[in-house]
Amino acid sequence: MKDPFAKTIGYRLNHTARLQKALSARLLADLGLFPGQEAVLKLLSEEDGRTMGDLAAALRVRPPTASKTIARLTTQGLVERRATDGDGRLVRVFLTDAGRDRSGAIDGVWEALEGEMVAGLDHKEKKRLRKLLRKVEKNLALRLGADGGVDDETEPGDEDDDA
Repeated sequence: MKDPFAKTIGYRLNHTARLQKALSARLLADLGLFPGQEAVLKLLSEEDGRTMGDLAAALRVRPPTASKTIARLTTQGLVERRATDGDGRLVRVFLTDAGRDRSGAIDGVWEALEGEMVAGLDHKEKKRLRKLLRKVEKNLALRLGADGGVDDETEPGDEDDDA
């Protein structure tokens, strides 16, 4: 007997997200990373020396979660923590040279993942999918009482060609 929920958008979205996460984990493992660690490295490559609070907010996780991720990346020699001059309680996180190298390799993983996800879709279908997902994302964020980082603006290149 078929699952009646298999035809729902929620089911499809959830199943797709799980598959995307599994493939992402596989590709990141080739770099010696776990999902979530790549986001920290990319954030630090954009702005090195962030505080733990900054990182937690940017990652949309609780500070203890960010702290665990930083501890694991420190053990791998990819980041280092430094106390701020004048205030030993304020710690900033910096990429090491190895972390900077690994951060550069993440772009290739993201490009490969994106290519796998949208294989067989033409340019117009990709734009439409992004636009529809933003709408779903906004609906969910509003229901949760947050903006979810979603705005009403169309992303560059996502304007409707057939409008």
